[in-house]
Amino acid sequence: MRTPVLTTERLILRAPVAEDFEAYAAMMADPHTARFIGGQMAHAAAWRSFATIVGHWQLRGFGMFSVLDRHSGAWLGRVGPWQPEDWPGQEVGWGLIAAAQGQGFAYEAAVACLDYVFDTLGWRDVIHCIAAENAPSIALATRLGSRWRGRVLLPPPLVDYHAEIYGQSAHEWRAR
Repeated sequence: MRTPVLTTERLILRAPVAEDFEAYAAMMADPHTARFIGGQMAHAAAWRSFATIVGHWQLRGFGMFSVLDRHSGAWLGRVGPWQPEDWPGQEVGWGLIAAAQGQGFAYEAAVACLDYVFDTLGWRDVIHCIAAENAPSIALATRLGSRWRGRVLLPPPLVDYHAEIYGQSAHEWRAR
């Protein structure tokens, strides 16, 4: 399967590869970083989560991109389109390692992904599922132009997880 590569001023976004796994596992082992993106995970659980992201590309033809620093090549996190079975909508989500947070990388990567889902994948609408306590992600969604749409319960295995839904249409994104 041929997957796209997106580039921004500071980043490269590409489909995840096996070499990304250890950095992903380290991110998911950090309780602070992982708390809003599936929760802290042991190495084996992180492997299954990573395999889900890789498999999403095969099954849906799109998925979370690995985000790399364009100059150093360092793995910074994962950002991109996401739509597991029974998900409340077509999502663009994000999660970056602690060292990459607060530097505008998530915004830069999310802008590239929103352009991609609207212009290339032809999505008409996008959501972001965010925990109510995750103020930085809510601020990012708002900065991207998304508005609060309500609260939902996520599908299994996340049945006890309430998500705040932020979103916008392709028309709203292009009009920004």
